[in-house]
Amino acid sequence: MIFCAPISMSLSRFHFNFRYPTLLTSICLRAFSTEASLDKERMTCEVLKEFLAIVENTPASVPKVYFAYIDKMCKTGNLTSASQVLQILNDKNIVVSPDAYNFILVEASQKNDIDISCQVLKKLLLSGESPSATLCIKFAQAFRKVNDYVELLRFIKEISETSCSSIPFINKIIFAFAKSGQKDKALMIFDHLKRWNDSCLDIITYNIVLDILGRTGRVDEMLDVFASMKETGFLPDTVSYNTLITGLRKVGRSDMCFAYFKEMIENGNVPNLITYTALINVFGRAGNVEESLKCFRDMKLKGILPSMQIYKALIHNLNKREKFELATELSEEMNSSSTCLSGPRDLRPKRRIFMSGCQSGC
Repeated sequence: MIFCAPISMSLSRFHFNFRYPTLLTSICLRAFSTEASLDKERMTCEVLKEFLAIVENTPASVPKVYFAYIDKMCKTGNLTSASQVLQILNDKNIVVSPDAYNFILVEASQKNDIDISCQVLKKLLLSGESPSATLCIKFAQAFRKVNDYVELLRFIKEISETSCSSIPFINKIIFAFAKSGQKDKALMIFDHLKRWNDSCLDIITYNIVLDILGRTGRVDEMLDVFASMKETGFLPDTVSYNTLITGLRKVGRSDMCFAYFKEMIENGNVPNLITYTALINVFGRAGNVEESLKCFRDMKLKGILPSMQIYKALIHNLNKREKFELATELSEEMNSSSTCLSGPRDLRPKRRIFMSGCQSGC
């Protein structure tokens, strides 16, 4: 045999609860031995060769063995071989736990290895699995120090041309790049998909992009994307309008906030706590306390529970306008109903709504 170093490890170290064939036992020991003195490439070649023999002769009911190989190869920095193990398993229709893909993507992310990241995520997609949001974020993190977008765009284009079922995945990827602090790359993916294959975009894609632009204060671009969405044939939903109004509020465009609120109502979209919170803040900052109170009454009539944030904003603005009596009334109302007010979680449903069109795993 090609491995001749002494073996100092015992099978008990692996804590596997089933018996392996003689060949499997031998290879497990060799794959994990730190005393091997052979050249790394030669050793990898032999391990992969014998691993293939294991796959051919061992039932697929021993997934821990396969994960053990992947785990060891990742820990020794041999990500290419780990990816090859995945390919062998996929070719043999052996189901691999998403944990194995995640393990390689974590290592590839830390090494900024975009080639391996693309290979592994592609293998996961071809296996029929839906990558989780966490896996997509690990994929995106591998590109943090990469300024060459060619490989990323090639990967996205290839995936987008497979089928319309790639839409949830595309949404996760765009969201993942934004979530990992790479908003420009997220927007670039969106922009190129509009040119290449806009059938891979849906209302959720546009809502994610609107949020990215709104958070970065790129209001003019946000308005362009909103107009483009309608021109493409997508009807804005409540999330679309909330994102637009919130983005406009941040830059003080109160006139446009109210205009889009009216459009939202006319188009049959139902305003919620996020809508009214944005509007009350807009009118309050503009000194228009009357409109703020009108929105406040309107939301209560519709059965929407106010939040502590809304009460505090109204009280603050009323005091600034020297409407002390009304501010005191609201303060007492807030204190008496504090146990049944909307909480912070009700003001942060965006990620859940944005990703609601994705498959399980978000």
